Amino acid sequence: MATFVDQHLAWELTSTVLHDSKFQELTTALRDYVESETPLYFAQRLTNHYNNSEGEGPEIYLKRGDLNHGGAHKINNAIAQAMIAKWMGRKSIVAATGAGQHGVATAAACTNLSLDCTIFMGATDMEKWTSNVLLMKHPGAEVEAVDGTFKVASSEAIKAWVGNLETKYYLAGMTAMEKWGGRPDILVACIGSGSNALGLFHEFIKDEDVSLIRVEAAGFGLDSWAEFHTTTDEAAVVAYIRLCHFEGIFPALEASHALAFLEKLCPTLPNGTKVVVNISGRGDKDAAIVFQYQLDRLSD
Repeated sequence: MATFVDQHLAWELTSTVLHDSKFQELTTALRDYVESETPLYFAQRLTNHYNNSEGEGPEIYLKRGDLNHGGAHKINNAIAQAMIAKWMGRKSIVAATGAGQHGVATAAACTNLSLDCTIFMGATDMEKWTSNVLLMKHPGAEVEAVDGTFKVASSEAIKAWVGNLETKYYLAGMTAMEKWGGRPDILVACIGSGSNALGLFHEFIKDEDVSLIRVEAAGFGLDSWAEFHTTTDEAAVVAYIRLCHFEGIFPALEASHALAFLEKLCPTLPNGTKVVVNISGRGDKDAAIVFQYQLDRLSD
């Protein structure tokens, strides 16, 4: 019960106390450190790509979470929760990460706020995402390898937190559109832990006129408040390359799954439909994977 109360209190504080005058530092941090709000970018060439033979089709916009400090949207959550932890008197942050982006954001936020930081990460993931491991260590975070993947890392992080509730805080991983003077028609986001989908969708969950589409590489089940679709890793790599070629933007492969779904979605949409795809992170960590994929295709 204590663990639930502690974390529940943190989430309540996130939505209430942070609006208090003493937490105006969050506004400053989001503006000057996180570089938020990120822009909503009209992808003209990608839009043209999906036009039909008559030059008609949906308008594609990209929510540029990749421009946040650290290369992903996750720093917004990390800096806010780290401030909450410090306000609660916690001295040390524990967290779990999969591909490492949440870990990088948490490490950066902790250093910024003079908090100790320990990140738990699967040994296999550490071998795969070595650049993110280094980025966690550079600000001073301890990275603990676990025998398993993200699920095991999460369990170990929670155990470390529960073992010392008085000093530790478990930092869990988790915008209205003014571009055209109205609401979007469709929002598309990739899912993993669900954090970037929630960040994009939260203002529109109760809006029946806005379609919410979540895309993943493998199915986890359906939610009543959003459509759920899957796409292949190969399609995501192709979508990564397509966005690089058309717009000069390097999306994370996670976000590329959402971009890949446009191949199925766009031909079904009326002319002028406004589609927003969340670019949740930058693709630096994925460049080698995409390059190897291209080499393998050439050798086939």
